[in-house]
Amino acid sequence: MSTRLGFAAILRRSLVHRRARSLSALVAMTVSAAVATALLTLYADLDAKLHKEFRSFGANVVVTAPSDGKGLPADALARVKSAAGSDALAAEFGYAVATTDRGTSVVVAGTDFDAVKKLDAWWQVDAWPSASDADAALLGQRAAEFVADEKAVTLTYADKPLTLHGRGRLRTGSDEDSRIYMPMAAFTAWTGAGPSVIEVQVPGGAAQVEATMARLHAALPEMKVDAVRQLVEGESRIVDKTHALMYGAVLLIALTVAVSVLATLSASVLERRRDFALMKALGGSQMQLMAMFLLEALVLALAGVAAGFAVGSAAAWGISQLNFHTSSLPTLRVLPLVLLLNVLIAVMASLFPLRVLRGLQPAALLKGE
Repeated sequence: MSTRLGFAAILRRSLVHRRARSLSALVAMTVSAAVATALLTLYADLDAKLHKEFRSFGANVVVTAPSDGKGLPADALARVKSAAGSDALAAEFGYAVATTDRGTSVVVAGTDFDAVKKLDAWWQVDAWPSASDADAALLGQRAAEFVADEKAVTLTYADKPLTLHGRGRLRTGSDEDSRIYMPMAAFTAWTGAGPSVIEVQVPGGAAQVEATMARLHAALPEMKVDAVRQLVEGESRIVDKTHALMYGAVLLIALTVAVSVLATLSASVLERRRDFALMKALGGSQMQLMAMFLLEALVLALAGVAAGFAVGSAAAWGISQLNFHTSSLPTLRVLPLVLLLNVLIAVMASLFPLRVLRGLQPAALLKGE
């Protein structure tokens, strides 16, 4: 018991009386634990957050009717939703080429505005038509130039005139800017054509998209199912690169902290060479001295974990709120990994000082040599 008390007293005096060295090592350990905690906390639900962000870019799977002109089956949308799952978003589109009151050809698309508003949240729309507005029109910014009056859009298809009420403008920088969108029911009644395309937003990465496409092929064998490769592959690349960046950041911070702690512990050993030599001369074993020094480093590592976990959790919450507008709450799942990282740093940084300590010659040091 007295040996343990003496050991604890020496450790306490070592940490307290060399406050500058101890504080320097503690700050480094805290930074390491804080960065690791923040990155691992974000990593825990990074995939879900990134996939949620990618959902705002629109469809990543397209179901198209065969080229025989028959169009999609009447229950195609229901079958697509059933195969894609409850988390998927889907909207159907029908297309026809009509003539405006200026004699210009324009692509008219029938769709469900409520479904498109959820699916294509990236569209820039002045005002979305309401679901109850049966003769509403959403004009692409280039298509608006083809009509004489945006408020009363007169179109003709197969010698059948139709007047729609323009409710807003659409800007995407793509083909949608040259189209006029209208409710699917009115589109079918006017043209006699039904939907020919269903766009689907499947949540998850490339593996989830491929699995959903397989189910869609099975549910609609006569239809063509394609992935929007640029979006699917781009999402996978960004997720993978973000993972690699986080791993690299943790490794870089760990190495930087290890160098800092190594310098601090090495300086501590050199400053206390006479103290250690005296302990050896009074009967202290080599293993006892090395254990005391290593325990000192581990105490600093544990203190750094306690402080760093709190700081890192707060940082993860702030980063998540700022970038994803959702909170990443502290999770104890990352604590063992953070603890392991700090312990490894402490042990690695102690190797060289321990080697110096092992090579101390008490007789020579106490003589002043």
